[in-house]
Amino acid sequence: MARRLLSPAAACQGRGLVKAGFLAAVSPLHYQRLPFSSSKRGSPGNKDSGYRANLTKEGSHWTGTRSNSLLSLHSSKSVSKRTACLTATEPPPAAAEEPEMDLPKEIFLKDYKKPDYLFDTVDLEFQLGDEKTIVTSKIAVSPGNEGTSSPLALNGRDLKLLSIKINGTELKSDKYTVDPRHLTILTPPAGVFNMEIVTEIYPQLNTSLEGLYRSTGNFCTQCEAEGFRKITYFQDRPDVMAKYTCRIEGDKTLYPVLLSNGNLIEQGDLEGGKHYALWEDPFKKPCYLFALVAGQLECREDSFVTCSGRKVTLRIWTPAQDLPKTSHAMYSLKEAMKWDEEVFGLEYDLDLFNIVVVPDFNMGAMENKSLNVFQSRLVLASPEAATDGDYAAILGVIGHEYFHNWTGNRVTCRDWFQLTLKEGLTVFRDQEFSSDLGCRTVKRIADVSKLRSYQFPQDAGPMAHPIRPLSYIKMDNFYTVTVYEKGAEVVRMYKTMFGASGFRKGMDLYFQRHDGQAVTCEDFYAAMCDANNAQLPNFLQWYSQAGTPTVKATSSYDEGSQTFSLKLSQEVPPTPGQPMKEPMFIPVAVGLVDSTGEDMPLTSIYSDGMVQTLSNDGHPVFTTVLQFKKTEEEFIFNNVPERPVPSLLRGYSAPIRLDSDLTESDLYFLLANDSDEFNRWEAGQILARKLMFSLVADFQQQKTLVLNTKFVDGLRAILRSTSLDKEFIAKAITLPGQGEIMDMMSIADPDAVHAVRTFIKKELAFQLKDDLLAAVTSNRSSEAYVFNHDSVARRALKNTCLAYLASLNEPDVTELALNEYKSATNMTEQFAALAALSQNPGQVREDALLDFYNKWQQDYLVVSKWFALQATSDIPGNVANVRKLLAHPAFDMRNPNKVYSLIGGFCGSPVSFHAKDGSGYKFLGEVVLQLDKINPQVASRMVSAFSRWRRYDETRQALAKAQLEMIISANGLSENVYEIASKSLAA
Repeated sequence: MARRLLSPAAACQGRGLVKAGFLAAVSPLHYQRLPFSSSKRGSPGNKDSGYRANLTKEGSHWTGTRSNSLLSLHSSKSVSKRTACLTATEPPPAAAEEPEMDLPKEIFLKDYKKPDYLFDTVDLEFQLGDEKTIVTSKIAVSPGNEGTSSPLALNGRDLKLLSIKINGTELKSDKYTVDPRHLTILTPPAGVFNMEIVTEIYPQLNTSLEGLYRSTGNFCTQCEAEGFRKITYFQDRPDVMAKYTCRIEGDKTLYPVLLSNGNLIEQGDLEGGKHYALWEDPFKKPCYLFALVAGQLECREDSFVTCSGRKVTLRIWTPAQDLPKTSHAMYSLKEAMKWDEEVFGLEYDLDLFNIVVVPDFNMGAMENKSLNVFQSRLVLASPEAATDGDYAAILGVIGHEYFHNWTGNRVTCRDWFQLTLKEGLTVFRDQEFSSDLGCRTVKRIADVSKLRSYQFPQDAGPMAHPIRPLSYIKMDNFYTVTVYEKGAEVVRMYKTMFGASGFRKGMDLYFQRHDGQAVTCEDFYAAMCDANNAQLPNFLQWYSQAGTPTVKATSSYDEGSQTFSLKLSQEVPPTPGQPMKEPMFIPVAVGLVDSTGEDMPLTSIYSDGMVQTLSNDGHPVFTTVLQFKKTEEEFIFNNVPERPVPSLLRGYSAPIRLDSDLTESDLYFLLANDSDEFNRWEAGQILARKLMFSLVADFQQQKTLVLNTKFVDGLRAILRSTSLDKEFIAKAITLPGQGEIMDMMSIADPDAVHAVRTFIKKELAFQLKDDLLAAVTSNRSSEAYVFNHDSVARRALKNTCLAYLASLNEPDVTELALNEYKSATNMTEQFAALAALSQNPGQVREDALLDFYNKWQQDYLVVSKWFALQATSDIPGNVANVRKLLAHPAFDMRNPNKVYSLIGGFCGSPVSFHAKDGSGYKFLGEVVLQLDKINPQVASRMVSAFSRWRRYDETRQALAKAQLEMIISANGLSENVYEIASKSLAA
């Protein structure tokens, strides 16, 4: 599944926004939900295992009221009761009335057991209808363990059971039980048997967008993680793998296109204006990879010839009017197929690959075998309506979902705790793909920036969890930046240690051993180590320990012995449920830079009583990777003729916080000279952070703010460089974000950070005005839009400089931005100009926003950008503006993309969300409860914005806590929101 939807603050990513507060296009890509603590503290479900409920209908929800109160998760007196909620679309069947309903139950990795029964084949039949859909499943069942006689428990949600047969005979009611979550066959036959279950479901009422639902007249499925149980009763777990067929019947006029996984083996017309299609998937898969789409769609068709000479038909399905916007997606798919063959030797395994575009989708995209389903904004693009950020996101996400065909589909997860096994690995693969097709350094900067902005705060908050969680209540809450982005960094460390060829050998062995299996993270680790005949001590700690390690580095030089000493120490901070941590295996890539700015050749290193000679087939070694695996270690470099400036953690070789003894002069030296471009950028970021912290202290003490002239000169030198990549320059002159700075403060102060960042931005714009104007002028182009690195880099630098200039709010600059807005021939430049103009409140801003909406009101994807731009604004009083936008005719709370744009975007504006009067908190609290009745998954992502409420001053703490208490005590709260809110409150 696409790693998209990281957090409310990240929800507007991938739109190519140029936010006034960020001075540059917001980095594109990926989405997931939010984390939670692995702590046992307050784990519900350990007591009071069930209660009687009186069911009442609330919209599409069935809620139960109970007499006993939930085990308290925190000390607040106001949080004593939570009524359970069953999302449902029709009254439950008679057998489920007055049910025993479970409290939210925590599920633990340590409790994993193999399934008692296996499913060998699954034959599904869907009779699609406007009022209801009838689903028939025929399953060949075999015992998972020899001689098993256990009951067969099947998962089910919001289903009406019509019949159940075993070996062709209808089962009597005393032979099975049904409750709101399970169908249990009490005494299944011994050996192999056939089971047939018929259920009735109501896709048109399914606003959760899980299972089978209807969106804009079309049927669509989303089964990961636990959506298949909303289609039919089933062992809904990834280690139950079977071969599937799917027969779909529907009205031919309403649903002319009927799609499922695998190959189309039969189709035809039926009586009454209906038709059918029969699909067969020859590969075993878990049920989360099942997909069905039916509706009025047309396709762009192309083909790809694999390395073995097979011709694969490629189709992208979308409403007819959107077909012209699918050309870039098709290009991206073909490039991904080619890249996977060339880099990993992985060939597509069927003769047909389908992609379907839908406007209403909880995820960014889903890798269902041979039938990928995508949210519209991650497929549809045209130069006039999509930004460079959109184009980059489409390239990365199309690649991500295609790469899942092997890393996720052919080899899948044994259980959901192993999610990073497929997602962390596939994120790494899509990062490498995008790097090879663009600028590797810029892509690396973007990925690390995202990690620091979203994952580091998660690691330091109440929801901290390892990349392989130890427990969960709702798996939906674990599609997180930790599992995905930090998981990708862990995969990257294998490549750092073993090199590209060693990593490829490990991948080859992984597929050789496990093709067609559901496996664990240890299986991947074993394949990597065995293929390279190596061991990585402590490395598996990355899978089991939460938190971001902090590494301190101190250095010294001995002129007499010509040795350079680097002492490293590490500490992993306590996280919920894990107060004590073991040392991590941390690869630290190091180079030494001499006084002329050149890399020194490295000959040998002494460490842990041993001398390691460095060689590279007779060539000098300029960067080496230190294996730092103890609490403290010293590494001594020999034959160092002068005192060097160390370039540490090159390429960001491990996901850690680094605290070094580099002086300000060292950092400016590296900024100007380091051969590792990532570390050149990093040196500038460290200098910017130090400057911002110093000025925040001055602001808090009501001192006059003064900008360091050396910092201005350093940025001027970068801006004037003719040798650096233009997109790199745009990144290098961009200040750290407000959230990144607040995350490093003991008590976060949104007002001070916002004031300081605004001051620096304006002062830089004032002192560098001539250089910024020159960059805007020299990077204009009248040529037709092209999405390639040179063009993207040119636009990125121009737009970043324009955002700086517009912060001055001077008439000549305002006129410049207006001219850029009016003359733009593509969305990247038009939207950047609009973002520049929208920094400053006033009539110019209002007129530009209205003009933009009037131009684009018929394009819902562009309107989502318009919502996000206003939501992320730092202008005074923006809480009221965003509240008004909820009532805008173009906004729809049922559409996740619009919610992420407006509500998620708002949570990403620290100065507005954390407004001192609590208006931002109050607004989000109200919206979360409204959303929870419609789509609990989306609501849980939004409520996560409250998770670090204790990091702020006492006034803000009290206001945020009040909203969390209000949410947690609401009637009928979903498990999704309950898990996030309760663990945030309990922290």
